[in-house]
Amino acid sequence: MAKVIAVNISEKKGVVKHPIEKGFFKSNYGLEGDAHAGKWHRQVSFLGVESIDKMKAKGAQGLSAGKFAENITTEGIVLFELPIGTKLKIGEVVLEVTQIGKECHAGCEIMKLVGDCIMPREGIFARVLEEGYIKAGDDIEIIK
Repeated sequence: MAKVIAVNISEKKGVVKHPIEKGFFKSNYGLEGDAHAGKWHRQVSFLGVESIDKMKAKGAQGLSAGKFAENITTEGIVLFELPIGTKLKIGEVVLEVTQIGKECHAGCEIMKLVGDCIMPREGIFARVLEEGYIKAGDDIEIIK
């Protein structure tokens, strides 16, 4: 079963995120207190631990949850294969996938270190449809 490995936050843009015990995901906004939250289509970012492991295999050192600036680190789900519009239920929170991948911003620390970054290909973004708390260990359900 797919699950949440970590919930990550950063108070300002351009820095890596750090894990928190639990986060409140506000409807049509994102993770409360996160610099990337707002009324747009990329309210919440996701990356699988499997993707992080691919970067470790390429020689990247010191990688952990939040280092790719993802809000939710997952395990057991191939995020980048989910179609746009897929709805995910995590605890009481319902999210809708809005984008797969993104352009890597100039100056990405991982790109400098390894010459590659997985977030542009395997990270996904979603908007919050129904709000509530998410914490590490929560199951991720695809709503049919």
